Amino acid sequence: MIIVLLGPPGAGKGTQGERLAARLDVPKIATGDVLRAAVRDGTPLGLEAKAAMDRGDLVPDAVIMGIMKEALAAPSAANGVVLDGVVRTTPQAEGLRDALTDLGRAVDAVLLFDIDEDELVRRLSGRTTCDACQRPFFGRQPGETCESDGKAGVLIRRKDDEPDAVRKRLQVYRDQTAPVIDWYASNGGKLVHIDALGALDDVESRMLNALGLPASGQ
Repeated sequence: MIIVLLGPPGAGKGTQGERLAARLDVPKIATGDVLRAAVRDGTPLGLEAKAAMDRGDLVPDAVIMGIMKEALAAPSAANGVVLDGVVRTTPQAEGLRDALTDLGRAVDAVLLFDIDEDELVRRLSGRTTCDACQRPFFGRQPGETCESDGKAGVLIRRKDDEPDAVRKRLQVYRDQTAPVIDWYASNGGKLVHIDALGALDDVESRMLNALGLPASGQ
C-alpha cells in the first residue's frame, strides 16, 4: 500500500505517519531523509543534488523525484510505503505518479489531515526546540533545559514558530497545496479527509478506519 500524507505544519501528519508505517510494517519516507541519504552515499543523483545545494539553488524536482524513485524501487519498499512531505506541489504530484507508473505501481490513498488554523497557530507557537539536538517540545518554555541528548541543550522558540510567522507559513501551505488537493481529486487519487483534531489515538483510529484497517490492538 502506497499512501501519500498531506496536511499543514502542525497537523500531526508526521506522528500519524509513523504510527501508520508501523501498523502496516512499511517504511515512512520523507523527501529530506532520502535526499540526505543520496548525498551521503554519493549516488549520481545525490551528487547532482549536492551540486545544486552547494550553489545555493533549490534541488530540481526531477532530481528529487529520481532519488524518490530509487527509494521506492528498494526492496524495503516492496510491500508499500508511507510518503510524508514528498508531495507539496502539483509538479511533484505528477512526478510521483510518473515514477510509480515506471515501477508498475500507483498511489493507493492520499490522506489529507484537516485542522482549524487557530489550533495550528496555538500548537506551533507553543513549540520550543532544543538548540543542541533540535528536538521539539510542546508545553515547555524557552530557557528550560533539554537533557534528552546528553548535552543539556537550552529550549528556544524559533522565529518561524512565532504566531505571525506561523500564519505566513500556513498561507504558503494553502497556496501550494490547494492545487495539489484539486489535482488528486481530479486524477483518481483516492483523497480522504482526516479530522486531525483530538487525541493522537483518536486521530489514528479515524485514519485507520478511513483506510479500512482495524484499530491498533484489534
